[in-house]
Formats: sequence, C-alpha cells, structure tokens
Amino acid sequence: MHNHTHALVWLDHRLAKILCFNADSNVTALVHSTHPQEHLHHKANSVDSGHVAVDKPFLEAVVHALPKSGPIVIVGPGSAKQELHTHLEDRHRDVMARVSGVKPLDHPTDGELLAFGRHFFEADDRMHAQPRP
Repeated sequence: MHNHTHALVWLDHRLAKILCFNADSNVTALVHSTHPQEHLHHKANSVDSGHVAVDKPFLEAVVHALPKSGPIVIVGPGSAKQELHTHLEDRHRDVMARVSGVKPLDHPTDGELLAFGRHFFEADDRMHAQPRP
C-alpha cells in the first residue's frame, strides 16, 4: 500500500475499509471489530447510554493498517468516524496531522468509495498544492 498517495477510511463499529489509491490504481484492506456483533438501543428509564463502548483494539488495528504517508480522509455512518478521529488526536498525533477531513458517508459500494475519495482529494490537493521545485 505504500505506493499509493491517498487513503480513505470508511468505518462503522464492525468494519473498516481502508482504500489506498492514486490516479492509476487502488488497494483495499479490511479490518474487523473485536466486539461481537451486537446492537444496543437506548430504552426508556434505563441507566446505560444504549451505545456500544469504544472498541480501542479495533481503532488501533485501523491505525496500524493505514499507510505510513500521504493524506487521509475518514468517512462513515454514525459515530465511529469521530471515535477514530478522537483516537488519533489522543494517541497518534503524527497520523492525525495527515487527516484532511472527516465526512459522513452511509454505506457506499467500493466503486462509490473510490469515486468519493478521488473527488475529495482532487479538491483537497488543489487547496494544499505543493510548490514546484
């Protein structure tokens, strides 16, 4: 994955898809949650929040699956994308420095993910254009 210049992370609480791509090719890696597949919902008069606790081992596995360089965009439904963002801020400031954005994105196909990533970084690269030598 190190030959690719951009990374898009789509995640929910069960799965992360890490799509690394450049103008010519792309590679996808999958990281699965360590929590069992359970649904929690808040019920009236209950003491708990109704939300799954943050799966820190899952977030760490996602971080370790990221490429070592290049910009990153984090997308997905729900709160998992923000949990990853906060985890990066707290524990991986070097990776956090490469995050170009955190965006909501429901459940796209792999082709839609790639199209979203290319469109996002086309605009992002123009905003952060590097001076030519």
